[in-house]
Formats: sequence, C-alpha cells, structure tokens
Amino acid sequence: MSAATGVTAHTLRYYEGAELIRPVARNSRNERRYSSDDVEWVGFLLRLRQTGMPIAQMREYAALREQGVATTEARLHLLEAHQAGLQEQIARLRAHEQALASKIATYRDGVVALPSRNGARP
Repeated sequence: MSAATGVTAHTLRYYEGAELIRPVARNSRNERRYSSDDVEWVGFLLRLRQTGMPIAQMREYAALREQGVATTEARLHLLEAHQAGLQEQIARLRAHEQALASKIATYRDGVVALPSRNGARP
C-alpha cells in the first residue's frame, strides 16, 4: 500500500486508528492485506487532505461512506461545501499571484532601466 499510494506505514496506521480506513484484513504473518478498493480509497483520502480538508471532516465523510448509499446526499453536500471553499481559496491565490506578478514586473522594468555599474545594460 505504501508503494501504491506513497503513504508511509505510520500514516496508514494513523488513518486506520482515526477511522478513516476500515480495519484491514491480515494474512497468516499478521501483515495487512489491502484490496484495490482500499488503494483507491486511500488515494481519495490523500486528495481530500491535499486540498485542505481537516481530518475531522474526512472522518465524517468516511463514517457516512460506511453507512452506504443512504448517505449519498449527505456526502455530496459535504464534498460540495469543501469544493466551494477550495474555489474561494483558489480565487484568493490567483489574486495574490497577480499582485506578485505586478510587483515583479515593476521591479523588472526598474532593473532594466537602471544603468549597470560598468556602463553595460543588464
């Protein structure tokens, strides 16, 4: 699972303890045996985490998922709310990036206009 997802064994154990992933089946040597569904689920959890979803919200989503199809609408609302927050964050980041680009352009224009110390232009 670590190789398939890039997640350390420590993080996987944490996710299991935090009830983000189900207790995993074990083989005769007591090693965890993950299914392809488990790999896909962990990948989705990582995406949620990378987009800034708090662990508590991830836990809520995981609990709803465990309850099955009856919770589809609740899961949809949770994901839509997260997406709306992510879109707001992206808009803020774009505005910040534009402000930085403007400042960089101002400095570049100023540097080009400055004479170099040895008389040659940069």
